Amino acid sequence: MGIQMQQQTVTKPLEGLLVISIEQALAAPLCSCRLADAGARVIKVERDAGDFARGYDSAVNGESSYFVWTNRGKESVVVDIKSADGLELMHKMLAQADVFIQNLAPGATARIGLDSDSLRTRYPRLITCDISGYGEAGEYKDMKAYDLLIQSESGLVSVSGAAEGYGRIGVSICDIGAGMNALSGIQQALLKREKTGQGSAIKVSLFDGAADWMSVPILHQKYTGKGPARVGLKHPSIAPYGEFKSSEGKSLVLSIQNNREWQRFCEEILEQPDLVDDPRFSSNNQRVAHRPELDELISHRFNDFNSAELRQRLQTSGIAFGSVNHTEDLVSHPQLRYTRVQTPSGPADIVAPPVIFDKDPIAFNPVPALGEHTASIFAEFSTNK
Repeated sequence: MGIQMQQQTVTKPLEGLLVISIEQALAAPLCSCRLADAGARVIKVERDAGDFARGYDSAVNGESSYFVWTNRGKESVVVDIKSADGLELMHKMLAQADVFIQNLAPGATARIGLDSDSLRTRYPRLITCDISGYGEAGEYKDMKAYDLLIQSESGLVSVSGAAEGYGRIGVSICDIGAGMNALSGIQQALLKREKTGQGSAIKVSLFDGAADWMSVPILHQKYTGKGPARVGLKHPSIAPYGEFKSSEGKSLVLSIQNNREWQRFCEEILEQPDLVDDPRFSSNNQRVAHRPELDELISHRFNDFNSAELRQRLQTSGIAFGSVNHTEDLVSHPQLRYTRVQTPSGPADIVAPPVIFDKDPIAFNPVPALGEHTASIFAEFSTNK
């Protein structure tokens, strides 16, 4: 674990690009945050009340954890986009922009002439990115779509949790996925524009992203007539795979991926080499079919060791395992990297981005206060210029 302090900025790949984002909650802000991390200038357009994610909680010294996570390095301007002055400012900014992102309610941008088709006609080099819940066609297109709703509609909860009950994935995974899909699309569109000189219209929905992740269960259902069941920390088609407890009751997760690992596990961990060729366990399909017997054998053996001993034995034997950590374990995990950003309430240590570029120093601009840059942005894009 370590904190990577801000240092002098280096040249970043998206420096010189201007991104305008009418955004709220998580998907669009996460996308534009990654663009800001890469050097783009991101102007976050907010209403008088601000992005409602500002009020989700006050966990970070009074600031929202969601907002601090996804809004570093942006400029905040408060704009009434329905007013004549607000629309005039939007068009002044968009005339100079490279990317426009929005995740308003379906139809909201079309009602004020900021829809993708209109903007792409007026600004041919502009890349537009519309993020929605269910897309812009079909009977669900006007439905409200929050993360839990998409997890449910897409079937994610049907394959998550234990057999006795559904389990919501504990982070806003569909919003996160949509933000990352939008980022990928925008990056591809920027490369395409380098070749063609033309912008692109990108459409991303939370549902499409979740459905893509559900491809394996969908293919099983479509071609075998049976989708995977909920199996908790187990895997529906691999064994042994899942949670086992040490003698003092600490949980480890185990994953045997092939027969070579199974043989080593039997010989060195279970110390029962005869199990390698036992008809019940000689192949992965057989191990899955006899999972209760297999799990009982492993649980009985693991009960002979405390967690430190088990970890050492598994590590020495090259068996894949991990601990079942809680958040109080994770915050001090030896692999967890932090970086420091400024917020309106002072400095905060946040999780460092997952992509590292050649050991470049991490340098982020602050998380903006609501409307912090309103005066300067109105002045910069003034109609008098």
